[in-house]
Amino acid sequence: MSFIPSLRAIRRPLWQSLNRPHVRALRWPVRPARLASSSRPPREPLDAVSLHRLEAERRAYYQRRSYYAAAGAATCMLAMLVLVSFIPKELNDARSDDPLNGLEKGTPVVGGITGGSEIRKKGEAIAHGGEGGGVEQVPTGTSTIPTFPKNIALPDGAAAAVGGTIDYQLVGLGIRTVSFLGIQVYVVGLYVATEDVALLQQALIRTVDPVATTLIKTEKDKLRGLLLDPERGDQIWASVLKDTRLRSALRIVPTRNTDFQHLRDGWVRGITSRVQAASRAGNAEYEDDGFGRAMADFKGVFSGGARKSVPKAKTLVLMRGSTGALSVWYDEANGKAPARVGAVEDERISRLIWMAYLAGKNVASEGARRSVVDGVMGFVERPIGTVATQVT
Repeated sequence: MSFIPSLRAIRRPLWQSLNRPHVRALRWPVRPARLASSSRPPREPLDAVSLHRLEAERRAYYQRRSYYAAAGAATCMLAMLVLVSFIPKELNDARSDDPLNGLEKGTPVVGGITGGSEIRKKGEAIAHGGEGGGVEQVPTGTSTIPTFPKNIALPDGAAAAVGGTIDYQLVGLGIRTVSFLGIQVYVVGLYVATEDVALLQQALIRTVDPVATTLIKTEKDKLRGLLLDPERGDQIWASVLKDTRLRSALRIVPTRNTDFQHLRDGWVRGITSRVQAASRAGNAEYEDDGFGRAMADFKGVFSGGARKSVPKAKTLVLMRGSTGALSVWYDEANGKAPARVGAVEDERISRLIWMAYLAGKNVASEGARRSVVDGVMGFVERPIGTVATQVT
């Protein structure tokens, strides 16, 4: 019988045999005895050529993935550089598009921007320091809207026709942010009529000491803790807004382009949340039909009309009169007088909007709340009625 090697041994290249020293020399094909109990045919092992090809394909796959990842990272970095290059650098000093830029000392300002000469008497100053002083500015903490005026002049009352004006003093301000990224939406400042600061002083001082006219350091610390407490602060500010005839205003300046509907939806959500919380606590104050009509009127103030958008750096003012009536004014800073957008007579609407910034577990701007608390601390350390005389 002649030497007949197997076909597989003939097709196996010489280099494969050299690279696999564990493989024995060619012999007669020895087939393992098949077990009688096994009906499955023996598995053919992969040869080295196939394994080499699979390994090459695997390496090529992961190499392509690394190339794609590197290309994506480089594209993102390039896009960020291009985006930053197109964004103008905003300085904290006066800018050409700043409505306060170029104002001379003593220039009348309504809502902190030009156009006040249409309302304010010529030559009358509203700045801290009296007649002929400049407009004192307070830093906001953002370069987009770098400052807020310390004193502003606003229309007297919620009347549609603009008549006289009243001086308002800044109590505190903060930045409204949204999402976990802290995206800035607008800067909000709480102003109180200078003539009514004594009412605010008295209401807050009486909270700590019913007979005192000013507070010492320990009493101020106690009042601060009460105002920052979610429950007690809610009770104190609700009482101040409801029981006193305090005239106040919220001055809102967007840090990015927005519109009336977006701002309105945020306030409506805040109002709805507080109404639901009051209902769960057994408070039926907001369950009558009158409040439902007032909510409809409030939504109607910001719906429709030609003024749907609120560009960046424009001013929206929400005023709360002595009766609690809400009036909304919008100033485009185009040399014209501020325009009255609408009004809501039910004081509960303005009270709930103000409370969203002043008290509760979750406020619209924590920075604004703490700034307001710091501001009123400066009021209560002085005798009642002396703050207005120092301002004027």
